[in-house]
Amino acid sequence: MKPGTQKLSEVARELVIPVGIVSTSWPQVRDTCHRLGWSFDGWQDGAGRLICSRRADGLYAAETIVLSIPRQVGKTYLVACIVFALCLIHPGITVIWTAHLKTTASETFESLAIMAAKPKVAPHIRGVKHGRGDEKILFKNGSRLLLGARESGFGRGFTNVTIIVLDEAQQLTEATMEDMAAAQNVVADPLLFMMGTPPRPKDSGEIFTMERDEALDPDNRDTNETLYIELAARPEARTDPMNPQHIAQANPSYPHRTTHRAMLRLRKRLKSLDSWFREALGLWDPVSVHKAIISDSQWADEIDVGPTDSTAPGAIGVDMSHGMEISVGAAWIEGDSAHLEEIWAGTDVDAAITWIATAAGRRIEVLIDDLSPAAQMIPALKARGVKVRRSTTRDMVKGCLIFETRGKAGTLTHADQRSVNAARTGARKRLIANSGGGWGYDRSDSTAVIHQLVSITLALLGATEKYRPATESDSNQHVGRGSVL
Repeated sequence: MKPGTQKLSEVARELVIPVGIVSTSWPQVRDTCHRLGWSFDGWQDGAGRLICSRRADGLYAAETIVLSIPRQVGKTYLVACIVFALCLIHPGITVIWTAHLKTTASETFESLAIMAAKPKVAPHIRGVKHGRGDEKILFKNGSRLLLGARESGFGRGFTNVTIIVLDEAQQLTEATMEDMAAAQNVVADPLLFMMGTPPRPKDSGEIFTMERDEALDPDNRDTNETLYIELAARPEARTDPMNPQHIAQANPSYPHRTTHRAMLRLRKRLKSLDSWFREALGLWDPVSVHKAIISDSQWADEIDVGPTDSTAPGAIGVDMSHGMEISVGAAWIEGDSAHLEEIWAGTDVDAAITWIATAAGRRIEVLIDDLSPAAQMIPALKARGVKVRRSTTRDMVKGCLIFETRGKAGTLTHADQRSVNAARTGARKRLIANSGGGWGYDRSDSTAVIHQLVSITLALLGATEKYRPATESDSNQHVGRGSVL
């Protein structure tokens, strides 16, 4: 196949097309670009056709265009060409182009300024304004392209913005999205581009991840109004990351536009192999660290009072936060359903030991993670005859999987406790090496208070492993669902 002729459907790892497409204004945009001296590879031509697709009412079929595309493929070039063309076709429109970092915004503006200076483009340009945080390209027909960095607050306060380009979308925050939505409230036919690479665990990647998840959800295909394009290598590229075949899978401009030497330079700059996977190969982490473990709607549907007859829990879990706050959780299992509650909370270690020893007695298993600060309580609890289990990383992986599986299946209930709710909201996944894709709760962020979720997850693991149908003798053992301090 001739280089550059591959169709979008042939190179896209994921391609989700909005419903209701009856036509496209791409030929007009493409012809305008050709007159300006710009041409496109096959996949870019296909992407442009979908970006400019129209519904029966004449409006854009995709109000949001989400592009998860590696570096050095040509996504910025494609979007920039479309923006320039639309600014010429529709006089008087405003375009806002934002990046997360000042350095990226400056580099992008320099690229756009070079495009504006091309011999066939320059006659249409009234001025190119270089300013600190206030860069702009002004067209003679009244259209304007404004560019800045979100970290400097750029993007707030604008109104009547026809096109918004959110570069470095892996760093988008909810506040930014709220600002951007307000900027397009009164526009009849807006376009919103979100483009970036798969987010790192430390990135504010919730928005980008959510857009991807919603686009890929089969239940949304019949009502989908988002265009989602993902270029990426196949997962096996992780075992042979510099193989030219894997690079070509992720980058249709390789090697005819982006040379192998250029990719080697990029590999050297990216330092870590994980960065190479995301930035050059477009690979999303197998475990999403940005997605809520159980969605808000699912969690709200699972509120229940739980056991009302002082039935003893199947197991108790204990955890301690970075700030030395203690949470004691319990799990009850009956039939297909499991119920979780925090049954004690406080900061006094001696008081916690005394309470747990009384509540657990000698029969109820108490699980404490070996790496948790709460492990300091294990010797004292054992000395009091408590059946304590020092749980391992493998145990945590198993408990987290049970929690997520039950939560999504609707076989989990909870008592709607504020502390547990907050922990569930703040919890994110951490991929655990050598666990076959397993994960645990991410404890690296000291501001995320999740010890309540850890304690009930440990309790759930213990209760699940020990569960057996109730017998008459079991009803003689009781523990109150204590005082949460």
